[in-house]
Amino acid sequence: MIPAFLLRALTTSLLTATLCVAAALAPARAQSSDKTLDKVSFGTNWVAEGEHGGFFQALADGTYKKYGLDVTIVPGGPNENNRMLLIAGKLDFFMSANSLQTFDAVTNNVPLVAVAAMFQKDPQVFLTHPEVKATKIEDLKPLTLLISKEGITSYFQWLKSEYGFDENKVKPYTFNPQPFIVNKQTAMQGYVTSEPFAVEKAAGFKPNVLLLADYGFNSYSTLIETRRDLVDKKPDLVQRFVDASIVGWYHYVYGDNSAGNAMIKKLNPDMNDELLAYCVAKMREHGIVDSGDSIKNGIGAMTDERMASFFDKMVRAGVVKSAIDYRQGYTLRFVNKAVGAELRPKN
Repeated sequence: MIPAFLLRALTTSLLTATLCVAAALAPARAQSSDKTLDKVSFGTNWVAEGEHGGFFQALADGTYKKYGLDVTIVPGGPNENNRMLLIAGKLDFFMSANSLQTFDAVTNNVPLVAVAAMFQKDPQVFLTHPEVKATKIEDLKPLTLLISKEGITSYFQWLKSEYGFDENKVKPYTFNPQPFIVNKQTAMQGYVTSEPFAVEKAAGFKPNVLLLADYGFNSYSTLIETRRDLVDKKPDLVQRFVDASIVGWYHYVYGDNSAGNAMIKKLNPDMNDELLAYCVAKMREHGIVDSGDSIKNGIGAMTDERMASFFDKMVRAGVVKSAIDYRQGYTLRFVNKAVGAELRPKN
């Protein structure tokens, strides 16, 4: 199966986790005998790919080391549960999928807190055939929507409450593109950074793409999450990890990202230069990493207003309960400081 069509979990997986250490691949990583560096472990939520590029870049080009950190990146995967390892104290940080996981932690009284949001826009899209000429979200209503079970319980509930979509027009998405490719009256879920590329390669046509974030699905994505006790006991460590990760994302999106890509390809041979370049280009084109509040406040930016807006939408959609104090799931203490903003190209 093409990796681009594999499951991207929107909620915490219940699969058994196994630890896969990646940092040894980084030439810029300090030796374990270097007592001046603080050891930090960071778990991603999927196998190494371009959507994780800023973190790998910060490791590969020595940015983490410059911030006094000896970082080990632990890739996720279909049989890994790095978020559970974070909760258990086996990891220091985790790459959370979106703001719904932030709300979920509060709902279930899990002592986790989001400290930065690397993606200002969730990459979730729908793909349609070019003949359909879908130019706005409402144009999807006559089509059969291919949606995963995670998507049905999250963003589709928002589509129902905000735009009046019908569950009878939904069929299961099994991460196989063929039902979409052969049926022009379908729309398939995906990530703007990967699935359009994979469909074009497999089917020979360029699909239309509608990014849900552009129509009001304003969840943050690719958040850095940690335990409350680490925030309380080691705020300087948290700040340095956040700052270095932000700089890594500036380098990855706007600079020479060859070091980060080399690490990604070594960890995941299914990644190639063409796909990685496509991913970065689409992140820039759609402002996935750098847009909105991050233009002023820097990559990683979060605001109370944005969190409140998305929470209210999820309450209306019946995804979360209005009674929870969602503000307990995140903190603005470590972001909105324009760290690394000078690395953004002037044009």
